[in-house]
Amino acid sequence: MNADSRFETVIGLEIHTQLRTRSKIFCGCPNQFGSQPNTQICPVCAAFPGVLPVLNREVLNMAIKTGLALNGQIRLRNEFSRKNYFYPDLPAGYQISQFELPIVEHGELMIEPEDGPRKRIGITRIHMEVDAGKNLHEGIIGASWVDLNRTGTPLLEIVTEPDLRSAAETGAFLKKLRAIVRYLEVCDGNMEEGSFRCDANVSVRRWGETKLGTRAEIKNLNSIRNVMRAIEFEVDRQIDRIENGEKVIQETRLWDANQNLTRSMRGKEEAHDYRYFPEPDLPPVLLDPARIETIRATLPELPDQKFLRFQDQYGLSDYDAGVLTANRELAEYFESAVRAALPADPKVVANWVTGELLAFLNKEGLEISQSPVQASALGALTGMIHKAVISGKIAKTVFAHMCVHGGEPQQIVLEKGLTQVTDQGAIEAEVERILGAHADKIAQYRAGKTQLLGFFVGEVMKATRGKANPGVVNELLINKLST
Repeated sequence: MNADSRFETVIGLEIHTQLRTRSKIFCGCPNQFGSQPNTQICPVCAAFPGVLPVLNREVLNMAIKTGLALNGQIRLRNEFSRKNYFYPDLPAGYQISQFELPIVEHGELMIEPEDGPRKRIGITRIHMEVDAGKNLHEGIIGASWVDLNRTGTPLLEIVTEPDLRSAAETGAFLKKLRAIVRYLEVCDGNMEEGSFRCDANVSVRRWGETKLGTRAEIKNLNSIRNVMRAIEFEVDRQIDRIENGEKVIQETRLWDANQNLTRSMRGKEEAHDYRYFPEPDLPPVLLDPARIETIRATLPELPDQKFLRFQDQYGLSDYDAGVLTANRELAEYFESAVRAALPADPKVVANWVTGELLAFLNKEGLEISQSPVQASALGALTGMIHKAVISGKIAKTVFAHMCVHGGEPQQIVLEKGLTQVTDQGAIEAEVERILGAHADKIAQYRAGKTQLLGFFVGEVMKATRGKANPGVVNELLINKLST
């Protein structure tokens, strides 16, 4: 629900997911990001006369895999169509897409938004299509340049039902969907590079009304945070117009992240404006049910399944299981660390991953794949705590060293002489020395000021440079202070 309780927000999304195939959808040109402009084009993707497209088999497999992961119905017969429109970065003057017979229909995705209960979001359709090129404007005076490298890149367009009701729900949906396509390894989910792009259709209506309001489509959204900000602005804008007696116009609007507002771009097109008709150069796609089942058997354990298993197998909280399974690489890192830490408690490993490790990575702007601390090393570190080789405090010192220099914790502890002192006699000698120096505080402790126990523990740990076993220190102090 938006801030104005008299109105209900209605949101539907169109997500363009660039597929991670080695070649483009209808030709053999490389499908990769970051090459020099116009170096990955051929007569097919540049739409030269007389050339014919040939569907990339892996694009079809990825579409089926995505549809199955989103509980969609796979059409055994689906067709490509021509979507006619002209932009400088679309050489053919039409986009090869799917219209009446898409490959996937009637899917769903369950989300857990921060502002409400678990909710089902319907997926209207998923269809294959070809991406356009890119117009370049920045740093160019009096002209625009066109880079056709992206032309021919395979896309899946995932279209939701208008089931979302807030910016928070939309954010939760996009995070969940991005996690799924990454788990499937069909898309890297990088919104900044444009491989996971979202257009949001936003409208409002008064509570109790069943007819949808006039929608605006918002484009130019390159992060989940910007999607949420754009929706919040657009909802307020539409409510203000209605309250002022003005009409909301159906249009396409661009999000300006610097000004924190949407701007009108053009009138919103309807399907008939594109003059769809069947693509004459591509036959219908006819699927064998056996092929679908073969692909179903290759589906990985998806985030929801992994979430439940992590709770059951490792005894993790909702929060820890949610953080660790939101990213496939992070989940794999955690499980590798647990194997290296056994018999240490997996919950302790989870605390180190979600706490110390992620704090460091976020501070440095690193992905889990770029971590200087290997999973086996973090697991070994927590295993050393469990075996009382080092204390938790010393472990943090070792971890900080690994963050900068890498390496194995056992070697670092050995080289720096950080092994924990567990010899009761040696620790008892330090305890006696500390107590002998603070007779006044002993009297205060025995008079009821028991919080001074922390002072004595701190003095002993300081004297042993943090290497004394804290459990032994506490036990000895309590016994001696009580007599």
